[in-house]
This record gives sequence, structure tokens and C-alpha cells, in this order.
Amino acid sequence: MKYIQKSREPDSLTKWNLKRGSRIPDWKSFSKGVKDDVYFSLLQEQGYICCYCGRPISRKQCHIEHYRPKSVYKHLTFEYTNLIASCQGEDEDRPRVPVHCGHKKQAWFDEELMISPLDPNCPDYFKYSGSGEILPIDEPQKQAPAKTTIQKLALDINKLRKLRRAAIDAVLQATDGLTGEEIQLLTQAYDKRDSSGRFTPFSAAITYILKQYF
Repeated sequence: MKYIQKSREPDSLTKWNLKRGSRIPDWKSFSKGVKDDVYFSLLQEQGYICCYCGRPISRKQCHIEHYRPKSVYKHLTFEYTNLIASCQGEDEDRPRVPVHCGHKKQAWFDEELMISPLDPNCPDYFKYSGSGEILPIDEPQKQAPAKTTIQKLALDINKLRKLRRAAIDAVLQATDGLTGEEIQLLTQAYDKRDSSGRFTPFSAAITYILKQYF
């Protein structure tokens, strides 16, 4: 999981929220134009990767995820600070299988056990293996939240494990023959956006492995 630093909400959302006042309409009635602005803003601030698993996403490959579920926290339905972009498209009734990330989480939420990608310390709860596994870190106080989050989001299913392994293997091959200093610079580069503002898919796993191996 990679930390998401929230940006300022789109002006169109600010105006829409002011117009609706205290009324909280159904999510399906959300203005399409404003909703598209929110999508674009979320994709930009996340570097076009899923808020939970780190897969690459685009407008057609993601849905707006309510970190605190809108069915439980209705007052946060249109609050930008509660909105992030998760993979597997917009169809909540028939998400792609195997289901993971936001569609898997659904209305579950636990303030103590759900690790937020909006928390700057979220990467510190997880470790990764060279085979693509995501695991709780060894610190006892972090194990329960990490284990629960992995389970509730299905972050260690075979599909995601294989994708992470492929990404890790490709990077490890690229490090062949590099000096320690060059590998350190490479690790820093994978932690940043490229020239188009995108993060490398599964960059959290990649940077973890590079730091451990070298």
C-alpha cells in the first residue's frame, strides 16, 4: 500500500456541495460532470495506481471508493477527503472476479483495524516477499491491522501475488551489474512519479524489496 497525499478538491465539487447544502442525495444522482472531475483529480493524486493494491488504473478501470463506506457514514458520501480510486471498475453488483480491493471491502470498516492509504505511515505495516506475497510486518502492534486489511481487501490472492512477483522480477533483472549507489538511486526513483505524473505499478512492493535485498 502506498501513501496517498490528498490534493485540493475540484472546484466543481466544492460548488456542487455548496448547492446541495445539508441535503445528501443518493450517490447515483451525483452530477456526471462533477463526478468525472473527481475521477480525474483522484487519478492524478494517486499517480494512476489503485489506492489499495497498487495496480495501474484508468478512468474505465476504477471506481470511486469511499474509504469510510457511504452506507454507514452517509454524511461523508460527497466529502472529497473520504474519496479514493480503487480498481475493478464501477459495477458494484457484478465486479470483475476474483474480487479484491474496494469491491471486496464493501461496507466493512473498522477504525482500529483498517489501514488507510491516506495515512503517511501505511507502508510501515506491510512487508513483501520476492514471490509477491504481502504480509504483516513483524511489529506486534501492527500485525492485527495489517493482517485484517490484507484479508478484508483480498490483497494476497494469487492474481495480485503473481502481478507483484512479475513487477519485482523485472526490477531485479534491471539491477544486475549495478553498484550499491546506483541501486539506491533506482529505489528512490521507483518511489517517485515519472514525467507523466504516474507511479510505477506495485512501487510499494518494489521499493521494499530493493531496500531489503540491497
